[in-house]
Amino acid sequence: MSYMMRGIFWSGAYLVLVLLPLFILIVGPVPAGSGVLWDLSAACGFVGAAMMATMFLLTARLKLVTAPFGIDIIYYFHRLISMVAFAFIIVHPLLLLVADPRLLYFIRPQASPYHLRAGIAALVCMLLLMLSSLWRQKLGIHYERWRFWHVFLSILAMVMTLIHIEGVGHYVNSPGAALLWRGITLTCILVVVYVRLVKPLWLMKHPYRIVDVQREAGNAWTLSLRPQHHSAVSFMPGQFAWLTLWSSPFAMKEHPFSISSSAETDTIRFTIKELGDFTRSIGQCRPGQVAFVDAPYGAFSIDRLPSAGYVFIAGGVGIAPIMSMLRTMADRRDQRPVLLFYAYNTWEEMTFREELQALREKLSLEVVFVLKKPPPEWTGETGLIREELLSTYVTDSCRRFEFLICGPVPMIEAAERSLYRIGIPMRQIHSELFDLV
Repeated sequence: MSYMMRGIFWSGAYLVLVLLPLFILIVGPVPAGSGVLWDLSAACGFVGAAMMATMFLLTARLKLVTAPFGIDIIYYFHRLISMVAFAFIIVHPLLLLVADPRLLYFIRPQASPYHLRAGIAALVCMLLLMLSSLWRQKLGIHYERWRFWHVFLSILAMVMTLIHIEGVGHYVNSPGAALLWRGITLTCILVVVYVRLVKPLWLMKHPYRIVDVQREAGNAWTLSLRPQHHSAVSFMPGQFAWLTLWSSPFAMKEHPFSISSSAETDTIRFTIKELGDFTRSIGQCRPGQVAFVDAPYGAFSIDRLPSAGYVFIAGGVGIAPIMSMLRTMADRRDQRPVLLFYAYNTWEEMTFREELQALREKLSLEVVFVLKKPPPEWTGETGLIREELLSTYVTDSCRRFEFLICGPVPMIEAAERSLYRIGIPMRQIHSELFDLV
């Protein structure tokens, strides 16, 4: 089955999972004394709860599900759909209060039954999840601390939601509705067991060891890893992995990094720039250190995008997955034409500049370096990757190629707009998004 057909299948499955509680609500028996607002409130609550349950599946990194889309797209969808789910959940009690303002009395803890307190607790957990996720960086919340509380609050919110639904009892007394919500509960439990127990156990049995730590230009480091007593994971050039260092896989301290090595070797390399609390410590890694690699993920790869040639656009450490593709093409003796735009602040900081010069001898590769702060003697391109620059180098023969972009989000957005304005169809433009959280 093609990636497109699998994507259509999983998109349809998602809609069925979200709307199934609503369908059972419509065809099932309606409690006596309910009105339009009560029914509409229940519908919003059920849809919001079903969306919450699907979040566990979306973030479980199930390769069968994520492969058609790329997990970066899945995570962005998760972020957007979480806001939609939160809106449904907020509307649920508001409609009840509009239908009967006397219900406001039961918000007081001493007056409310257990299932109402559970519903309020779920709502508070959801609010904390939204605020901490949308403003994590502005609030200065450390990634690993945020991740722990995100998982904890998500599970707590779902548990409180299921207690609320079961306690209220209305609309779920039919055998079909009861079976559905028990199935949802069991699915959530199985997903949590898989993600927090089964997968970490598998990773523990398939460790890697660091064999080399190399300093790169631009405050970056390349870690080279080899598998210990097992085969290396197979990946497509351009994909990424979750890497765990200094901790066990059970600690929930893995971080996503692009693989920068060729897909034709047994050594996996990660090129990591010092940007945050975790990445600033990468240089402290030593050969012989144990690491755990959960891979591969992502759809950003030339192996997924057959083409007569490629145009790569990289900014900063966004060069890492593109280096994986270039190194793989060199190992495969692939002579399809490649045009690379590589933007960086200064020439001295530009990661892999020497290797890119050498790869010109092995590949049909043209590199356009773009410097934001060029030295006085610089005669190359300067500033930003803009429409005029792309028009100069993207010839008619290049317009039929696939275009792959990786770098900071503002650069990706600007490059996509510029490519579209010079006439490149959106179906030929592919981006890798780093900012998953």
